[in-house]
Amino acid sequence: MKPEKRWVLKKADEATVKVLSDALNIQPAICKILALRGIKDYESARLFFRPELSHLHDPFLMKGMKEAVHRISEAIEWHERIMVYGDYDVDGTTSVALMYSFLKKNYKGELNYYIPHRYREGYGISKQGIDFASANGYNLIITLDCGIKSMEMITYARSLNIDVIVCDHHMPDAHLPPAFAILNPKQADCKYPYKELSGCGIGFKLASALAMHWKQNMDEVYQYLDLVATSIAADIVPIDGENRILAYYGVKKINETPCLAISTLKELGGVTKALSITDLVFVIGPRVNAAGRMDDARKAVEFFIETDPAKIGALAAALHSDNDDRKEVDKSTTEEAMSLMEEDHMRHRKSTVLYQPHWHKGVVGIVASRLIDHYYRPTIMLTSANGKATGSARSVAGFNIYEAIHECRDLLLNYGGHFYAAGMTMEENKVAEFIAKFEEIVSSTITADQQVPEIEIDAEIPISLIKPAVLNILKQLEPFGPANMRPIFMSTNLVDYQGKSATVKDMHLKIAAHQHNGVIVEGIGFNLADKLEIVQSGPFDMLYHIDENEYNGTMRLQVRVIDVRKTNPSR
Repeated sequence: MKPEKRWVLKKADEATVKVLSDALNIQPAICKILALRGIKDYESARLFFRPELSHLHDPFLMKGMKEAVHRISEAIEWHERIMVYGDYDVDGTTSVALMYSFLKKNYKGELNYYIPHRYREGYGISKQGIDFASANGYNLIITLDCGIKSMEMITYARSLNIDVIVCDHHMPDAHLPPAFAILNPKQADCKYPYKELSGCGIGFKLASALAMHWKQNMDEVYQYLDLVATSIAADIVPIDGENRILAYYGVKKINETPCLAISTLKELGGVTKALSITDLVFVIGPRVNAAGRMDDARKAVEFFIETDPAKIGALAAALHSDNDDRKEVDKSTTEEAMSLMEEDHMRHRKSTVLYQPHWHKGVVGIVASRLIDHYYRPTIMLTSANGKATGSARSVAGFNIYEAIHECRDLLLNYGGHFYAAGMTMEENKVAEFIAKFEEIVSSTITADQQVPEIEIDAEIPISLIKPAVLNILKQLEPFGPANMRPIFMSTNLVDYQGKSATVKDMHLKIAAHQHNGVIVEGIGFNLADKLEIVQSGPFDMLYHIDENEYNGTMRLQVRVIDVRKTNPSR
């Protein structure tokens, strides 16, 4: 059984909620959601509800942009060889596809792209990549979604007379690599107003600057917004500010005039309705990511840049096959890991570290996240690669797993990451010692609250407020994602309606409930069958999204249940 969750009702400034309610003439509960997203008045609400491409920032505000545009223009003028270099995940491959396609339309000279192999070369700029560029006469490398930490490799490229332009969104170190130009809003002295662009977003800004420099119509760049939206969704960057505009118009393009690649994957994924950000995360993203996880991510770029319908079917089938393989490996690894978690010595730990040399490196991060869903502990999954133990770490809310791993650095060959996710490599004979030390560090630093999963609630409402007009307003808050999550509502003192609540397929919870003998609400709670007794015995409180369900061509309002608990009489 999954761990019980702590419910936390968010608080918003009541004066701001009243200002918004008076100005917009909508329900205070909706205005609270807006206030929680930093919206304070009519004008900021208007910009939120109606994003405009004209509100994108001038790309030349980004440090290094003038130098990058000048160097690329010079390379084109002098017919130099240009190589676009990117990471092997969705953000990296969409970035490379965007930049390669844009340059290809503007440059008839030698242009190529390079994606490092996840297992043979690893993350970032590889020596193999630099050597390939040198051996083939490439004078300029443009990196996408990597490079900001590649001090050694960019120094090596310079020694071979290769200029490197870095486009990266990861946090820079104090000392930056000696690149010709660095485009990264997170540089300490970069005045670009928005700091949370995806790697593909930064590639989009570079293409925008080039289009402006070459006096082109911006539609030449906007045609790639579907790739940008895909990267925003898959890389889980905040969907606020400039990312909200890019995601909004990217999703719009996906549903009106998508590139051939995305429309093909949509069809393969069996999606018949309009695609949302959630679909990009769970339908498009995994199939693109699977190329790098199971084989070679270069095929993902080939897929995105292909314009021949006859060829793209075979490429899509290859990605689909990789994803099927990934799901099989994922399933078997998860089952084995869950079995190991049931062993006695694992029951009372504060952390989880599992090691099996045969596990596939491409799925250990995914499985680590699944273990957290069930056991809610900082988790590391280790496997064997090239004679070393290597793996991925995932954390729980509020616990800095990177710092915990840093405390074990004397046992590691290398490591890297951030607050909630990290990777590491160590000698295989150090694994047992690492497990013991990591458990010691976590046990001494994790707080009681960090050991209980938390659900943040946007607003408490009566179920009488669940109606089409409210859902229509909520739809205008899309696209949802980090910094703008789909609102979670709470209703209390509900009772089962005429015994109609039941389980579905022994896994899911079908709810029919009412409040004070008034309005009846219906909904579904996936994987919540174990909560049926709470609903039947009532009264109960419920957390949910307001949603709709299509059945036989008819749309019906319903709720998507997230959690239920017994009502506290003293509340």
